[in-house]
Parts: sequence; C-alpha cells; structure tokens
Amino acid sequence: MEGIAVSKIAALLTSGLIVVASASHVLAQDAAANSPAKGLEVELNGLAPSQKGCMMTFVALNNLPAPITKISFELAFFNDKNAVDRVTVLDFRDLPQGKKRVRQFDMPNVKCESVTRLLINDAPVCDGPATGECMKRLVTRSQASVPFEG
Repeated sequence: MEGIAVSKIAALLTSGLIVVASASHVLAQDAAANSPAKGLEVELNGLAPSQKGCMMTFVALNNLPAPITKISFELAFFNDKNAVDRVTVLDFRDLPQGKKRVRQFDMPNVKCESVTRLLINDAPVCDGPATGECMKRLVTRSQASVPFEG
C-alpha cells in the first residue's frame, strides 16, 4: 500500500512539474512576443498624391541599444515593369532609442500609382550604433498597398 501511495505522489509531482514547465514556456513566449524587437523598424505608412508628386510617410522606431544621431536611407523605387525607376537618399535625421518618429518626404515628379515596390538599398549614414547595425538589424513593413523591403 505504501508503494502505491508513493507512486501516486510521484505521478502527481511529475504532472505538476510538467504543467509548471509548460506554463513557464508559454509565459516566456508571451514575453518575447510583447517585448520590442532589438532592431531598427521602418514602416512605409502611406503614399498620397501631392502638388509636387508623391508624399511618402514613414514611421521609424529605434530599438537598437543606442540612439541614432543621424541616419539616411538609400531607397530604390520600382515601377510596374519591376524596373528601378529611381534611387534617392532620404535623411531620417535622428532616431532616439525607443521612440517612434514620423518622417514625410514629398517626392517631386513621382506618381504614387507608378510606384509598385520600395527597397531600402543601404544606410549610407548611420551615426550612433555599431558600424553596420542599421542595415543588419533593419526590419521593414508596409501599411500601404506598396511592398517595402530592406
């Protein structure tokens, strides 16, 4: 009888440990999903026709371990033939650590409807983080109908 009681207690303890381990794993996944990415997030937020051409709105969030005192991105604009229509450098100025910044650029002689894809080709200026971190840790997304890649 004593052996059966010990077996039942051992089984209960084992299943309790499995439940605790499973709950810990789920909590760790939730924490990872809710914690900010350790990168540089740049979102194409919108395109709107303007008097000059096309107003492009971006939202940037610096989750790198250091503030960025100055950053610029070289963007390639693709047309409906999937050919590069133009390449330009946009100055995003400073991006403080952990802060979102909205940056707008009025692109002269660009028709919004002719832009089918945008690509961040390079970050020619990235002052603050370790060399190469701005491109290596870049995360892009698009809220517009135009794909945005990095």
